[in-house]
Amino acid sequence: MSGTSEGPAPATELDRLIVTESEIITSAGTESPALRSPSALSPPPSPSASPPLPPPSYRSVFAAAPLAMAVVDREGLVAGANPALAGLLGRDPDTLAGAVAADLVDLTSDARTWHAYREMLRGRRARLRCTRRLKHPEGHTLWVRVTVTPLPADDGGVLLSVADISDQRELQERLRHLRMHDPVTRLPNRTLFFERLTAALEAESYEESGTGRIGLCYLDLDGFKAVNDTLGHRVGDELLTAVAERLSRCAKDAARTGTPLVARLGGDEFALLVEDSTGTEQLADLAESLLDAIQAPFDLSGRRLSVSASIGVVERHAAGTTPTALMQAADTTLYWAKADGKSRWTLFDPERNAHRVTRQALASTLRPAIDRGEFALEYQPLVGMEDDRVHGVEALVRWHHPRFGTLTPNRFISLAEEDGSIVPLGRWVLRTACRQARAWQVEHPDGPPIFVSVNVAVRQVWDSDLVADVADILEETGLAPRLLQLELTESAVMGSSGRPIQTLKALSDMGVRIAIDDFGTGYSNLAYLSRLPVSVLKLDGSFVRGFQIEDRATKASPADEVIVEAMVQLAHRLGLTVTAECVETSAQATRLRRIGCDTGQGWLYSRPVSPDRISELLGTPGVPGVQAGVGNP
Repeated sequence: MSGTSEGPAPATELDRLIVTESEIITSAGTESPALRSPSALSPPPSPSASPPLPPPSYRSVFAAAPLAMAVVDREGLVAGANPALAGLLGRDPDTLAGAVAADLVDLTSDARTWHAYREMLRGRRARLRCTRRLKHPEGHTLWVRVTVTPLPADDGGVLLSVADISDQRELQERLRHLRMHDPVTRLPNRTLFFERLTAALEAESYEESGTGRIGLCYLDLDGFKAVNDTLGHRVGDELLTAVAERLSRCAKDAARTGTPLVARLGGDEFALLVEDSTGTEQLADLAESLLDAIQAPFDLSGRRLSVSASIGVVERHAAGTTPTALMQAADTTLYWAKADGKSRWTLFDPERNAHRVTRQALASTLRPAIDRGEFALEYQPLVGMEDDRVHGVEALVRWHHPRFGTLTPNRFISLAEEDGSIVPLGRWVLRTACRQARAWQVEHPDGPPIFVSVNVAVRQVWDSDLVADVADILEETGLAPRLLQLELTESAVMGSSGRPIQTLKALSDMGVRIAIDDFGTGYSNLAYLSRLPVSVLKLDGSFVRGFQIEDRATKASPADEVIVEAMVQLAHRLGLTVTAECVETSAQATRLRRIGCDTGQGWLYSRPVSPDRISELLGTPGVPGVQAGVGNP
């Protein structure tokens, strides 16, 4: 017996079955027919080609192991399987030997797993693990975790182990359902909604089939907070559940290519996602049915409640759309529906949205633009009706925006009033205008000085010390107070009390002229004027436009002229002067002169122009009319 080997020790045999994941076998060789495709497998190899089964002492362990296992040769055929695998798969143990292992556990269903499995059989991969959904012969579904581990190089082949994870998978599905659904309405929640939306917008979802379009109804209940506040959250939750049921019923009734996904996004906000929509008509019909369904009264806990909803509707091509962009459009459109009066649906309008985006862009850059010096003033002459001479100019601010070009006040003044930047902007306009008026006075000392008129917002009165600002600027620029006119709108002045009135009186006492702009469009309370420190009325241009009929064959209604004449006469009796805005034709000027208007302003005389053009006009001696000096650019 000396000089002969007794064979490998038991521990060595065990090592053949227990292989660590870090062991990488790099044997090379040609691909066998069994590896070319799942179905093209060679006949079972000869016993000498298969990996040896464990010796008798380990076969009992292999057979008794609760983990389902099989030894697979390099051809991909089962060399041996334990009873646990046969029981798990519902197969007769005798039928497993020689079977194609990949077919038993569905390793061929996706290309990536099939490629990794073949690499393991070639010895080029250390380990493979995947999860598979199998159909049991008895009809139920089986979820398993498949692990493939290489055997030692001397033996070849791999060890296939299969673990039943059906219970674990079912628990995961229940937990996922709870995580993805709203506990009150049982509808999909925001997380599941965005998961479905993201999947619907992936190219492979719409390129091969369907319409390639997507639609969304974004819904919000009108006045839901009042229900919660007055009746309590329990009734509020009952209302949300009842609304969810009606929305789901509408979705099923309106389904064409498929039932829309109904989700509760939070609070009283719901969304209906329509994949493969057929156009805006489909979404409009769905929105109408949703409004009708919600407007019907609800019977909750013995109470009869009536609510309404506002809906933002978006429908577009799925290509080029992102979940974020679609939801932003829907949110914007929902806001429009509420702003337009609630209890309605509104379709997304790209032009309206572009205006909103522009407005937001302007609002975000307005304050820095003041510091960057992007604003400038233009001046429009105020011309005497009797002498056709420039008595003053109105300062009009312009924003030279680096992206949107030159913007007029109607594009940004309301934004400035909303965020408070009107205070620093108004202060800059006042200082610049007063400095320019003083410069004209110094340049033309022989002519009568002209006054400058500056618009003032009510927020400037409330959020700043306007009196102190005016006093400081007049002192700084050297402009006489009588050469400054401040214009406030009629709605801002009429009916005011407290601080605004005190401010106006203080400015009037200082010698500053106070004018009411756009007079005739607001309260038109002439009797109230006697108690205000006002010296000028500026008639709104709508009255002057009524004088535009110049066809001698057509008789114009005298109503506008009678109204204007009455206002002019009453204003004169109160000691006020009257300026007519929007004078565009000589006929208008003639009739306004006959009525008694003191000054006129409009394109007949000049559009707003730069300070240099005003300087040219003031420097032209003997000008018979303003048009000769400035003209209409």
